[in-house]
Amino acid sequence: MSILESAATATPDLMPKRSDKFSFGLWTVGWTANDPFGVATRPALDVVEAVERLAELGAYGLTFHDDDLFPFGSSDDERRRAITRLTTALQANDMVVPMVTTNLFTHPVFKDGGFTSNDRDVRRFALRKVLRNIDLAAELGAETFVMWGGREGSEYDSAKDVQAALERYREALNLLSDYVIDQKYPLRFAIEPKPNEPRGDILLPTVGHALAFINSLAHPELVGVNPETGHEQMAGLNFMHGISQALYADKLFHIDLNGQRGIKFDQDLVFGHGDLANAFALVDLLEHGGVDGGPSYTGPRHFDYKPSRTEDSAGVWASAAANMRMYLLLKQRAAAFRADPEVAEARRAARVDELRRSTLGAGETYRELLADRSAYEDFDADSYFGAKGFGFVRLNQLAIEHLMGAR
Repeated sequence: MSILESAATATPDLMPKRSDKFSFGLWTVGWTANDPFGVATRPALDVVEAVERLAELGAYGLTFHDDDLFPFGSSDDERRRAITRLTTALQANDMVVPMVTTNLFTHPVFKDGGFTSNDRDVRRFALRKVLRNIDLAAELGAETFVMWGGREGSEYDSAKDVQAALERYREALNLLSDYVIDQKYPLRFAIEPKPNEPRGDILLPTVGHALAFINSLAHPELVGVNPETGHEQMAGLNFMHGISQALYADKLFHIDLNGQRGIKFDQDLVFGHGDLANAFALVDLLEHGGVDGGPSYTGPRHFDYKPSRTEDSAGVWASAAANMRMYLLLKQRAAAFRADPEVAEARRAARVDELRRSTLGAGETYRELLADRSAYEDFDADSYFGAKGFGFVRLNQLAIEHLMGAR
């Protein structure tokens, strides 16, 4: 039985529905499978077919770069025809466009980036291109405008004034924020970090870098992050930790889900087809990591993956279905994990929830802390030698057993 056939006979919890907010980039299912070492293995995908097929599978949204919808340099009439075909298909299939982005990386003009190119004329052209696509995002009702700076970087340290590049990046985002405010668009920006590829070193390479940069902006309230699984993991980082930090900063404006197996090129595998244990922890965080034990994130679950180059056209839709099924399976496993009494007891033994308790008492300052002998003079640090373990291994074993369906 194929993934599509099994989806049709799945239990209700494993059938994607609009309330799950699953969305896909047009560049994902529409990837023709060309790469630096080989030509395309699949034909181009028409946007109307993309909308129709994704709607059949249970997705609620489609996202795109401007150049995904109409070729670079298209006339106003050509742009409008493409937009009309998209909106007609969306309305007919009850689909939305939750996010839009702009391509500042494919055309040769962006060989040294858009916002941070050493060429001032290119920077001005990039800003105009983005402003035009912001208008389209607003027209289509998008809530988020993602900015992936794949060419904003360098291969040679001597060729890029990084401090000046960050200032130009800041200048660009400040101008775009001013435009959104003046036009009264209900739109927020989300920076998508990535450490490398296609540039040797990309600016704002991780969630932490992006969060620090956002604090320097004129309108930081309008700018958050759009972390991607593979982008953090290809730098050897823990994606769940990155998402936790973005949530802590109230800056998780959007999320890109896919699979990655370690520190290598950006694989863009199906979600869960890489570090499965980390994907489980991530879904548990998104669905149960709120302060009240509820969802910590209510935005789109966006899949930024690429159907394997080995797949034919049917395989494209099987892989799209696999992303949603994997998320729902992990959501189901995470719910069972949370509901298990043995897990609850193991969490208590590991003092997981005690971390939410303030280290200081109500109104306590360093003065009261210094006066508290139980906090230092009478505290028996040696009692932790060979004793008072936290039981983290037991808790993680329970998590893995739930992930495997063994409990």
